[in-house]
Amino acid sequence: MTTRPLGLASVAILRAIHAGRRYGVEIIEETGLGGGTVYKLLHRLEKRGAVKGTWESAEVAERDRRPRRRYYRLSSAGERALSEALQAMRALTQGVGPLAVGEAPVGEER
Repeated sequence: MTTRPLGLASVAILRAIHAGRRYGVEIIEETGLGGGTVYKLLHRLEKRGAVKGTWESAEVAERDRRPRRRYYRLSSAGERALSEALQAMRALTQGVGPLAVGEAPVGEER
């Protein structure tokens, strides 16, 4: 059975975790994705083995007077998946670079 390629939202989540955003709200703020999307994809990424989630202790949450947080980190499989996805995206976008900066497509005038 092959593993499906990562979508853009999953890559954004992995990049956010890689950049040090470790729990849901931080990931939501970093990526601009909705909470339902982030939490659903975190669950999928954890099942896939790309991220590892751990709950903080109830004592810490109680001391800070807030709900417990689930903290995420990339696994080695997640690091590889992120690296491969970013390489694939770079390869895909190399041919459309001029369009990304607003230049007219070949054969068209501005």
